[in-house]
Amino acid sequence: MKSLAELQALRENTLDKLNLRRDRKSGIRIVVGMATCGIAAGARPVLEALEREVKAQNLENVMVMQTGCIGMCRLEPIVEVYEPGKEKITYVHMTADKVSKIISEHIINGNPVAEYSVGTDAAASVNDTTFYAKQKRVALRNCGVINPENIDEYIAFDGYQALAKALTEMSREEVIKTVKDSGLRGRGGGGFPTGMKWDFTYKAEGDKKFVCCNADEGDPGAFMDRSVLEGDPHAVIEAMAIAGYAIGADQGYIYIRAEYPIAVERLKIAIGQAREYGLLGNNILGTDFNFDLDIRLGAGAFVCGEETALLTSIEGKRGEPRPRPPFPAIKGLWGKPTLLNNVETYANIAQIILNGASWFASMGTEKSKGTKVFALGGKINNTGLVEIPMGTTLREIIEEIGGGIPNGKKFKAAQTGGPSGGCIPASLIDTPIDYDSLMAIGSMMGSGGLIVMDEDNCMVDIAKFFLEFTVDESCGKCSPCRIGTKRLLEILTKITDGKGTMEDLDRLENLCYAIKSSALCGLGQTAPNPVLSTLRYFRDEYEAHVKDKKCPAHVCKALAQYKINPEKCKGCGLCARQCPVNAISGEIRSPFVIDQDKCIKCGACQSTCKFGAIDKE
Repeated sequence: MKSLAELQALRENTLDKLNLRRDRKSGIRIVVGMATCGIAAGARPVLEALEREVKAQNLENVMVMQTGCIGMCRLEPIVEVYEPGKEKITYVHMTADKVSKIISEHIINGNPVAEYSVGTDAAASVNDTTFYAKQKRVALRNCGVINPENIDEYIAFDGYQALAKALTEMSREEVIKTVKDSGLRGRGGGGFPTGMKWDFTYKAEGDKKFVCCNADEGDPGAFMDRSVLEGDPHAVIEAMAIAGYAIGADQGYIYIRAEYPIAVERLKIAIGQAREYGLLGNNILGTDFNFDLDIRLGAGAFVCGEETALLTSIEGKRGEPRPRPPFPAIKGLWGKPTLLNNVETYANIAQIILNGASWFASMGTEKSKGTKVFALGGKINNTGLVEIPMGTTLREIIEEIGGGIPNGKKFKAAQTGGPSGGCIPASLIDTPIDYDSLMAIGSMMGSGGLIVMDEDNCMVDIAKFFLEFTVDESCGKCSPCRIGTKRLLEILTKITDGKGTMEDLDRLENLCYAIKSSALCGLGQTAPNPVLSTLRYFRDEYEAHVKDKKCPAHVCKALAQYKINPEKCKGCGLCARQCPVNAISGEIRSPFVIDQDKCIKCGACQSTCKFGAIDKE
């Protein structure tokens, strides 16, 4: 593809081929969610069954295709049917056995199958659900819509139009100014102004410059960047090419975890297609701009999410952070000026160039523009991938988009920012989700994991969980992180074992601030955040563990007690037979008792009791 005219012609031909025009008259598209969530739930047999059935019925006007994450991960496998002039219909919890009914009743006879639909209405779409009502898709605009392995479909949805506009209509300075004026901030966690970072790298002196993408997403419960790459890899490739033009770079690297095989494979396919079409390589779109991309696989080290550690790993060295300054914009990859943004940041770029800075800046809040993608998980009814305008409250996410807490339980807290973030208590549920609001309450945006907790979660145990993660992931280069986080974990373990003292709480807090102020990189500097936020908002739980030697949520094993309710016990003796340490005794047809000195708190008795006679206190 040597010119803009050829790009436009391909776009028009693909719109016709796929019946994607708004005024389309014929043709039906059936799409199957084939991201990691869908495939894990069994989507591949569904896709294969649809292809077989369509072929067997000789339905030449029906196309069956894969797509990325549709968003409602808890309802996977998901199939969506697009018919001319009608709202799409979403089928959930699909299996291969259900395919023949969809084809015979819906596709052939025109009668949607209500029992498989996302709602009670036979014509229900995910767009009609509360899960989607308050979402605004920018970074995720193509996820769940196009086939991520088909560059033609990306081009049909205005793909590479932004690159063409930048190369043929805008100077490098104009591109950078547009990104600056949009107010886009880095979506990797720190929230640094993206346009400012581009400008620093553009102005840096160097005979060679690089553009890099951080796809080393490793927070527990986070799957935003992976989903973008699985559903819309060309959005990142196009944005990196635009960035290369803006700063004067001709080479880029995408650093991605090897444990994301689907994302890696689709990236490889997309890069190959872009090269084949002349959208990567030399003289892109007939201009004198040259730019190419390569993939570098990470081994799964969380510390490589830190920019200098990531760049060090790309260089083939052990992934350890370097002191800053100098920052990568001045001295990065192989000592050259380097621009580094994460996947979601890049996923916004093409839309900003196409629609203008003011369009993007019109969304969000004064200091946090645009939208933010979250992986919504934990104790929530609608787990999945969501994208909301900045400033949306936590309440709206949990109660409306997330559908509330399962089993009638009470919302207790939400963790944002993963191991680097903090816990937001129920009393702050109306907090707007933006960079500054979260920082003010002791949390942070992070890359976008949002884990919801209910009344059955122990907040001391939650802090301990995240500390266990950061202790394992510390690279060990600096002693505040290597030793300090280990000491934090030891104190937390002492508290959850019922051996803590009030002095331990003071030591815990003081050590947190010492680590934050002295650790070399962001991993160590933010590792104490889960501890500090839970101490701030749930200190009563810490004190209960210390003073009363009880875990209010009955989670901490060392503090639990299993007791038999004599009024419910039928004297069957089943619990005694299941106890591995013979801690339960009694007479048949009389209430049994548990010897607390012998009990190892394994819970086998409670799980086997048929009468609900054993309580955990």
